[in-house]
Amino acid sequence: MFYLWDHKYEVYTKRGRKSPLFLSKIDMISKERIEALIDERIQELDKNLYVVEMTISSNNVIRVELDRIDGYVAVEDCMSVSRNIEHNIDREQDDFELHVSSAGLDKPFRHENQYLKNIGKRVKVKLKDTSKIEGELIYFDSEEMQLKDRVKKKIEGRKKKEWVEEIYKIKMKEIKDTKIVISFK
Repeated sequence: MFYLWDHKYEVYTKRGRKSPLFLSKIDMISKERIEALIDERIQELDKNLYVVEMTISSNNVIRVELDRIDGYVAVEDCMSVSRNIEHNIDREQDDFELHVSSAGLDKPFRHENQYLKNIGKRVKVKLKDTSKIEGELIYFDSEEMQLKDRVKKKIEGRKKKEWVEEIYKIKMKEIKDTKIVISFK
């Protein structure tokens, strides 16, 4: 619970504005309550569905991003989770705005399952030192990930550069973000 100052009740004097004499009381929806409703529906639907991110803003805007380990999230999955939340929260008591969607292709990975799901696919990694590495994700665990890429390198004893397969081992604590590379080839 917190109190909100409403700007439409500001009082102006010759010296400037004065704070209002009262504050509005707003009840926030609990994160645990929403997580329980989401988990309840996911258990009913499919164990391969998981929550990537769930946030509730101070003005009760609820955002839920879902993903699947074994494929893509169906619109029906999002609708089902959304309906379970809507039907179990009283709008008369808790005014809220709800957005349930799949994790977008253009967004960075935020859950370990997203790395596991994308093994074998091309990803772009931004490191905390501002460098970038792109390659095929070939290994992931909670400590590190490995990328494989073909690069042209000068090989000793040869006149021109040749294609060489390079393996990059990256510690997870060095990563700023990871995104899938979208290709239309």
